[in-house]
Amino acid sequence: MALRRDQIRQGGFAGLQALQAPNDGWKMLLYKEVLRFWRVGVQTIAAPVLTAVLYLMIFGHVLSDRVQVYPGVSYVAFLVPGLVMMSMLQNAFANSASSLVQSKIMGNLVFVLMTPMHAWHWFIAYVGAALFRGLLVGLGVYLVTLIYAPPQAASIVWILVFAVMGSGLMGTLGLLAGLWADKFDQMAVFQNFIVMPMTFLAGVYGMNMPIPENEFSWAYPVFWLFCVSVGGGMLYMFHRHNWI
Repeated sequence: MALRRDQIRQGGFAGLQALQAPNDGWKMLLYKEVLRFWRVGVQTIAAPVLTAVLYLMIFGHVLSDRVQVYPGVSYVAFLVPGLVMMSMLQNAFANSASSLVQSKIMGNLVFVLMTPMHAWHWFIAYVGAALFRGLLVGLGVYLVTLIYAPPQAASIVWILVFAVMGSGLMGTLGLLAGLWADKFDQMAVFQNFIVMPMTFLAGVYGMNMPIPENEFSWAYPVFWLFCVSVGGGMLYMFHRHNWI
């Protein structure tokens, strides 16, 4: 025992090397994140679906006979795509943000930090789970709304593309909010003042309303300048914190 302590002090085990971190650590973290919201599916999946259906029932019943957005399109059919997208965006953000903040408050985040996983493993696991939850909620809202409006789809491929991209983007934004916030109050400020207005505009209204590019020649370059600025800001933050 004394010899071993002397070898440790003198660096006698210098020949030993740390094992290389496995490249599939993200799978277990992804499984853990999916299981986290799946076990409380009544709150994380069924409740958002019920909220969207109540929204559709109330506003659809009150305004269906008084409002016609486009000729031949009922007001209920007009609301369905926006409600589906809004539900996906909000739940994708909430999943990754609440998971990190809850782990900080409970103190179990340190056990995940001790694992030799790369930053990309964290990103894939948290954003992947948020994407999965967003798609599940969106699918649930769509299936329930089939009772009130017949299915109408111009392109299934583009629906899937926008669903995956939107949920992935909001999951990434939720990951940033979870890293920044230390308590639920801070996350609520981020969600209520930034995420909620964005999802309402991009969901209920933005999915079906005419876009400004069709009316103003300068709107299209401003739109892409905004997108590039947001993307560049996210990349700068990632590099600054050595996340990539």
